[in-house]
Amino acid sequence: MTTAALVRLLQLASPALPVGAYTYSQGLEWSTEAGSVGDEASAGTWIGETFDAAVASFEAPLLARMMAAWNDTDVAGVRRLNGEFLASRETAELRAETLQMGFSLARLLHDLGEFDDGRVAPLAQIERPAYPSVWSFAANAWSVAPGDALAAYLWSWLENQVMAAVKLVPLGQTAGQRLLSRLGARIPAAAARALTLPDAELSNFAPGLAIACSRHETQYTRLFRS
Repeated sequence: MTTAALVRLLQLASPALPVGAYTYSQGLEWSTEAGSVGDEASAGTWIGETFDAAVASFEAPLLARMMAAWNDTDVAGVRRLNGEFLASRETAELRAETLQMGFSLARLLHDLGEFDDGRVAPLAQIERPAYPSVWSFAANAWSVAPGDALAAYLWSWLENQVMAAVKLVPLGQTAGQRLLSRLGARIPAAAARALTLPDAELSNFAPGLAIACSRHETQYTRLFRS
């Protein structure tokens, strides 16, 4: 990877990326309220199982396919994958989250002024793009290799979840770093698997996550939007 591509990848994975990711917990807030998550060990279990059951086995492989489609200028393929990802969002909050973040990232790419109309035209053809659709577009446009992009995307998701746990449980900063070190060790294998996982093996089966996200929508006291 070139230094320029690495810098762009760090920008995409940064918690400073102004897309509002820090405002979402993806069900972790309700799990903390319900008592399922209450310390470092249980936070690691919740985040790790969500990572394995939903993110690494569905979202990451879809992102890899999106990058390949963008690289081939296959807008119809991205549109199909975007629709599949939106259909996989099982609650109103999860769907609103990915659409808001996708919109915010697309607007940011436009405001950066680095893409002429010709380069962003394919992205503009995706109606209501989900966050992975726009993120994969940016990574491909900045010549980031798919394997590196997947590792960064997974790290960004993991970091956001751990930081939410630090605030909600609450956990100390050292505990948060322990979780990142332990759970981050799963990323290389997950990224490699996402590149080759057959369509028939894609899975988003995480009923506990869906229930937590549904219950969060009526939770009385909330810090996060999901």
